[in-house]
Amino acid sequence: MIIPPKPANETERLAALHAYNILDTTPERSYDDIVHLVAYVCQVPMATISLVDDARQWFKSRIGLEAQETGRDISFCANTILADEPMVVDDATRDYRFADSPLVQGAPHIRFYAGFPLITPEGYALGSLCAIDRTPRQLSPEQSEAMKALTRQLMTLLELRRVSAKMAAALQEVKTLQSLLPVCAWCKRIRDSDGSWMSPELYIMNKSRGSVTHGICPTCLAQQQPV
Repeated sequence: MIIPPKPANETERLAALHAYNILDTTPERSYDDIVHLVAYVCQVPMATISLVDDARQWFKSRIGLEAQETGRDISFCANTILADEPMVVDDATRDYRFADSPLVQGAPHIRFYAGFPLITPEGYALGSLCAIDRTPRQLSPEQSEAMKALTRQLMTLLELRRVSAKMAAALQEVKTLQSLLPVCAWCKRIRDSDGSWMSPELYIMNKSRGSVTHGICPTCLAQQQPV
């Protein structure tokens, strides 16, 4: 078989893929539902959500396949991400790119493959939504349109995941900033949230249920003692 080349924007594409924080995550119902719909709509025994990493394709969801991932060099999806349009192979045994592929000559004995690329708003192809069969066939126009609709829904899920992760990171940053105390470099007073400045003792008493006691540390004591 012919090993597919990597996209010209491979470095940026991989960075975009990893930004979704989805690789090697556990199964999720929302993604599994899409894969089951693909199998039902296209009437195929196998369907996957395939994400193409640096050296592998990893399945976020799959039906009819045992493997969780395969090598990128033998994956059909590594070819799909090279273009913006779906890649449909009616009979893999008659396609020079895949005829001697181990996925065709051996299990799962792929004959038909339809991969619809998962393209980010920035134009990076993360992987594909796939319909796969062990028998040569074609997609009807209606099935093709349904696959495009499911691909759009899948990208909406992925974008929601990415935005939610960014919002969580931003919220954590805000919490971290809020935990930093603005202290005057000269008098060491602390600025409260209302803009007022108060002594450390008063600030602690206002913000907690504790009380403050006073003493003298050894360093200060030594400085105050007469020589």
